[in-house]
Amino acid sequence: MTCRGRPKSPRRIGCSPDVLYFKPRGVPLKELETVSLAIEELEALRLADLEGLQQEDAAISMGISRRAFWQDLQNARRKVASALIEGKAIEIIGKVSQDTE
Repeated sequence: MTCRGRPKSPRRIGCSPDVLYFKPRGVPLKELETVSLAIEELEALRLADLEGLQQEDAAISMGISRRAFWQDLQNARRKVASALIEGKAIEIIGKVSQDTE
């Protein structure tokens, strides 16, 4: 059964990461479980936790609703916490489109 809902609206991403993998030191990547962090989830983390923007301002910056921003942020925080606590690698997936920068 396929879940049909509203299509995900495109997010404006203000920063493209130079590094796409993070992993625990001393453990080969092939031996680690990997958590995939979408580029929009990384952007939500950056705006809220690094830049210190309020939810409404961060949502405006990304061109999405506050609810969509909150969902991206919660997903990102859960994934990062899981990777840190459980010793998983983090892979950043997706790319920044020229029209979204």
